[in-house]
Amino acid sequence: MALLAYRNLSVSFGGPRLLNNVALTIDKRERICLIGRNGEGKSTLLRIIEGQIKPDAGELEAIPGIRVEKLDQEVPADLTGTVFEIVAAGLGPAAKSIAEYHRLAHAYAEDPSEAIANQLDALQTELDRNDGWSLEHKVEGILDRVELDGEALFASLSGGNKRRALLARALTAEPHILLLDEPTNHLDIPGIRWLEDFLSKTDIALLFVSHDRAFIRSVANRILDLDRGRLTSWRCDYPTYLNRKTELLAGEAKQQAVFDKKLAEEEVWIRKGIQARRTRNEGRVRALQKMRLEHAKRRETIGTSKLNLNQSQLSGRKVITLDDISYNWDEKPLIENFSTVIWRGDKIGIVGLNGSGKTTLLNLILQKIKPQSGSVTAGTKLEVAYFDQHRAQLDENLTVAENVHPYGEMVTINEKSRHILTYLQDFLFTPQVARSPIKKLSGGERARLLLARLFLQPANVLVLDEPTNDLDIETVELLEERLLEYQGTLLLVSHDRSFLNNVVTSTFALEGDGQVIEHNGGCEDWLTQHEARKNAQALAVKNAANASKAKIKDPPADPQPAVQKLNQQERERLKELPQVIERLEADQAALCQKMAAPDYYQDSANDLAADAKKIEALEAKTLQAYEAWEALLR
Repeated sequence: MALLAYRNLSVSFGGPRLLNNVALTIDKRERICLIGRNGEGKSTLLRIIEGQIKPDAGELEAIPGIRVEKLDQEVPADLTGTVFEIVAAGLGPAAKSIAEYHRLAHAYAEDPSEAIANQLDALQTELDRNDGWSLEHKVEGILDRVELDGEALFASLSGGNKRRALLARALTAEPHILLLDEPTNHLDIPGIRWLEDFLSKTDIALLFVSHDRAFIRSVANRILDLDRGRLTSWRCDYPTYLNRKTELLAGEAKQQAVFDKKLAEEEVWIRKGIQARRTRNEGRVRALQKMRLEHAKRRETIGTSKLNLNQSQLSGRKVITLDDISYNWDEKPLIENFSTVIWRGDKIGIVGLNGSGKTTLLNLILQKIKPQSGSVTAGTKLEVAYFDQHRAQLDENLTVAENVHPYGEMVTINEKSRHILTYLQDFLFTPQVARSPIKKLSGGERARLLLARLFLQPANVLVLDEPTNDLDIETVELLEERLLEYQGTLLLVSHDRSFLNNVVTSTFALEGDGQVIEHNGGCEDWLTQHEARKNAQALAVKNAANASKAKIKDPPADPQPAVQKLNQQERERLKELPQVIERLEADQAALCQKMAAPDYYQDSANDLAADAKKIEALEAKTLQAYEAWEALLR
């Protein structure tokens, strides 16, 4: 039996139905991606499943006591307390006692007063009575799974770790179905890779909305397509869905063309029939009326945005020069001794961990802040257009049209004048919406609005900070095409791996230690090297821990009976093995340290694959030497 099933589900908010008599089932262990254009009703469907919205019609069947949890796009601003307290809140009423005991236990460790001890005793009695200890262990186990420190303050976490904590809170309720709305927004790329791995291994049924194509390919094993009120299920992976959807739309367009031709012929016939004779084929007239009604009910596919960049004069060949710049924040190095030259036509992606300094590097490049050492030199004839991920440039009190162009009704694009309402239709804003305040716009519509405003500015340097957040996949793909055609210089901060790999020609990677590493191409090369570096560092720590243990000693001078049975060759081998093991471990540690250095990957003479194999071989030899030594001691 399915976990949840809807039949004849319908909902409307005064206009065309967002869901028109659709059917939906969710089975165990399914990982379903819900795909649709902005405004089609994806978030509405999630809210219906969660129980926040009641549909206009529909029959629901679900397993008894079904539990549904939802992880929203935005982190609530009013959450306070430790990570443990936030996560424990997912347990419901029992969470208060557990969180309070946890807080008092740490307070008692710092101040072992009698008052705190009495409170702990009372809470302990309550937890014993209500089996609260098993719930505490559940919270701690989930914190281990999401790799978070329960004692950390929630407010001190990065955006990505806050979303991990909220995911952990949802998991404590042991949901049958987990709903995720744009789960990759505001996560760094390693964080997204972690989430992919975590979700791919869970037994919980997932229904998620995402525009991140790499994430969808990695996680989804079923696609739900919401298009013009219809919900279509595709039990396949994402690439297969794309091919089948293209074939479906082509077939639909062909059928509509045949229908429209037949309708036009019948309209001609009915007009001629009135002129030529009084009696007509009433059956044919009724068929025509039915065709007219069917045509009137047809809902055309939502148009595609028309993104046209307003090209400017060419900048100088050398756009920006960074000479040995450094910048610290709270005594922590964000950028350290970084030098580069950005040339006209470069398309540069800026990637890195959350909090590593990506936006700081952008501000240094654009000379919005000054480096604490080094210099930034701008080239000639620069005209910069900036896309702000926080959308602070939008004024909530103005209409859509006024936010884009407050100075009149005509705009100029590539030396051609157009009316502002016509221009906004290219971004899928109807004249009615264009004249309305922006307060009711969705996240995707706000992103399109900011693009409409940005593309009016003549620019030869385009700076985009997380431009794909909330955009639907079709608009993201169109933006890719326009950026590939763009003749100016592009600086792009993004966590969307497919978008980066398709657009940029080089990458600046920040890893939080002040080092900025340049790579050719997209982010995949950086990801490979970043993970290899992490593995090498982990191996170096492991070897250091092994070396800190009690050192291997030579066999005692007075041999034990077991040792007396060794022959001369075996005794010599037993004396040699400790030195062999130490030498192998030293070689392994040296190679790991070499690979962990940031400049290792900038030297073309180094071979990552060959050195990784050397480490594996040294580890295997070390293990064999340990086994041989232990065998001789027996």
